[in-house]
Amino acid sequence: MSIKVSIRKRLSRSFTLETEFETGGADCLGILGASGSGKSMTLKCIAGIETPDEGHISAKGRVFFDSAKKINLKPQARRVGYLFQNYALFPRMTVQENIVAAFPSAGEETLRRARVFIERFGLSGLERLLPNQLSGGQQQRTALARMLIREPEVILLDEPFSALDTNLREQMQLQFLELLKSRQDIIMVTHSRDEVYKLCGETLVMDKGRVIGKGKTVELFANPGTVQAARITGCKNISPIRVTGPGEIFAPDWGLSLRAAAPLESGVTHVGIRAHDFRPARGEGFNEIRLSVKQNPEEPFERVVLFTNADAGSPGEKGELWWKYSKYLGYGEIPERLFVPPEALLLLR
Repeated sequence: MSIKVSIRKRLSRSFTLETEFETGGADCLGILGASGSGKSMTLKCIAGIETPDEGHISAKGRVFFDSAKKINLKPQARRVGYLFQNYALFPRMTVQENIVAAFPSAGEETLRRARVFIERFGLSGLERLLPNQLSGGQQQRTALARMLIREPEVILLDEPFSALDTNLREQMQLQFLELLKSRQDIIMVTHSRDEVYKLCGETLVMDKGRVIGKGKTVELFANPGTVQAARITGCKNISPIRVTGPGEIFAPDWGLSLRAAAPLESGVTHVGIRAHDFRPARGEGFNEIRLSVKQNPEEPFERVVLFTNADAGSPGEKGELWWKYSKYLGYGEIPERLFVPPEALLLLR
């Protein structure tokens, strides 16, 4: 897959989408960002639903949009499949009618293909039902079948799991993993770091209309690079730093001295620690913190500990930190000290 996007679109006096990226061959490219960051508008520009003010969009060598050359293909000419967040099924059409709605006539060959997709997506027996008679998962599978029966060259997924409950969401994600095995032309936008980590080989991080991080998903989470990218990928513990020596820093928000795994590059201003990267200290003698526990709420499968550094000197050094761990690790009582491995520190700009 090779989709190239370089566009600019002013949406209001205070917000301009100005994004540029090229897909790198992963099964699925994820676009991760908070609501209002420009994720969905980027998809709409690729699909031709919205028109950028200027720029270029192409897929597999075909130019969809080029403001300089005055090219702007109509949506139906782009061969793009778009799964909307609310699925956008026609309310007065049955499942089968929705699936074949894109074709000018429902001939025998069209109906044969529809039956193949109905079987593939587990919709057998539901062909004559209307969308309001379907569950959320059945509606999503109908929308997917309607999209894929047209054999699109590019698939765009706009928050495809946000309307589903937790159990159904996980079931549908597994079905998507099966879909991804045979496709290399999928872009999915989401605000869920768990979804993008599970489903997408590469990820873009968007904030305020711009790409602030891009790379292989596992590598991007391990090294988000910037403070905002770390926050969007779920890092709860972030502090500014002072460099105190080669590979050594002081985090004033926590009153904590830390040792990094490598020398600090120029421009590093903050450190991040993911909530799951702490573990009970075992006498390492560095990167240890003595806990002063503030809250300890219990979740179904995890424990969450909100704490400060008990050895911090001033009130300004008592910023709160988060530690999350599985209830099944057998830690028992909350330990007196935690340790964070040097390689787990996120060094951020």
